[in-house]
Amino acid sequence: MSFYSAYRHGFVRVAACTHHTTIGDPAANAASVLGLARQCHDDGVALAVFPELTLSGYSIEDILMQDALLDAVEDALLDVVAQSADLLPVLVVGAPLRYRHRIYNTAVVVHRGSVLGVVPKSYLPTYREFYEQRQVAAGDDERGSVRICGSDVPFGPDLLFTASDLPGFVLHVEICEDMFVPVPPSAEASLAGATVLANLSGSPITIGRAEDRCLLARSASSRCLAAYVYAAAGEGSRRRTWRGTARP
Repeated sequence: MSFYSAYRHGFVRVAACTHHTTIGDPAANAASVLGLARQCHDDGVALAVFPELTLSGYSIEDILMQDALLDAVEDALLDVVAQSADLLPVLVVGAPLRYRHRIYNTAVVVHRGSVLGVVPKSYLPTYREFYEQRQVAAGDDERGSVRICGSDVPFGPDLLFTASDLPGFVLHVEICEDMFVPVPPSAEASLAGATVLANLSGSPITIGRAEDRCLLARSASSRCLAAYVYAAAGEGSRRRTWRGTARP
């Protein structure tokens, strides 16, 4: 490895990716994800984080519970996994998935043609514009394995992903509201050794909310002695106003 490479000196290049969302069209969203993933590959990025419910879109409400949509998400995810085989970055992609007869809002961690694990959202907001408990189940107490893309992979909110070729790169993933609770999953993960914390978000923009998110991300990074990578929904999401905040 070249002396002038950031990776030589213990750094990792990360990207918070906000793509154009096509509501309820997993195939189109998968194509957008892969386009950005290839750009990240060309830029030497090791980790690319995408928004919450990347493949379905966040603001689809009860459509999230339809088998036709969930089947299409699994097909789109299979395409993303297959085409990631020759790409450098670890991809963290949001998807609604079925697990033990329930639907979960999850982050799927993909690298080099394989699914490394699936992380469910632990805390579901039910205030103001949010009513997630209507569509999905909380994953804070779930531990096990799920069959996805032809493989059985770990499923749970406390998964850590450790790079074998980049010493010190230990990834933990949480989803949107998980960051807003008094003791986020990322705090416990940092105590277990996580050095990079990723957040897939669908949080819309209201007065003061962008500043709140920035404060929370900075606080988490400072307290946990870790990098915090935050990727939010942007253009194409409907029914609410979205800013597309992305902060590594």
